Amino acid sequence: MTKPELQPKPQSSHAPVAEAEMRVSDADRERIAELLRDAYAEGRLDADEHAERIGAAYAAKTFGDLVPLTRDLPAHRSVSFAKPPLDAPAPAPAPAAARPPMPPARHESPSVVAIFGGASRKGRWRVGAQLTAFTAFGGVEIDLTDAVFESPEVEITVTAIFGGVEVRVPENVTLLGSGVGIFGGFDVREQTAADPYAPVVRVKGLALFGGCEAKPRRGKKLKEWVRKQLGTD
Repeated sequence: MTKPELQPKPQSSHAPVAEAEMRVSDADRERIAELLRDAYAEGRLDADEHAERIGAAYAAKTFGDLVPLTRDLPAHRSVSFAKPPLDAPAPAPAPAAARPPMPPARHESPSVVAIFGGASRKGRWRVGAQLTAFTAFGGVEIDLTDAVFESPEVEITVTAIFGGVEVRVPENVTLLGSGVGIFGGFDVREQTAADPYAPVVRVKGLALFGGCEAKPRRGKKLKEWVRKQLGTD
């Protein structure tokens, strides 16, 4: 009696994924973006390099896309991503005192418009080099205290007609103004930040039978852009 032939064991279809091909999370993208902002504030990247790498960081799909963005920066060695093996046990819950990760900043339109109503821009959102606020018989609120600055200088152009625009900035940025009030008021409480690397916010425009007020919010400091210069984590 002949012995039956032994059939080869089928190979598993779940081959391990190479580290560079693993998908990244929003928290991973944000971690790299913060390192790039610090590098730009320190003068390690110029404006074009910073803009190009920031865009690539938020468009990254895998760890292989992220790693080259900080490879030539001193902080590269400290970048780590949590990638437990597929068969690893679930990690223990974080201690109650641990600070939760910040949510990704929102993409928003560079224009805020309010006509016979109100509009606001606040919370954790990305602000670029240009921002426009227009109101007619309404009100606009722009709060930059928790925003992520993606440019060293932000210019806000205001047009307020029978309405009002309110701008709030962190207390550790430079605030400048050059607006005109006609039968209205254009009040910018200017200040110069002690840190030479701090962003500059310029508020300009027109208030016609309306008003614009821009001032720092005490107790609120920008951390996303000048974190290292301020000595905070």
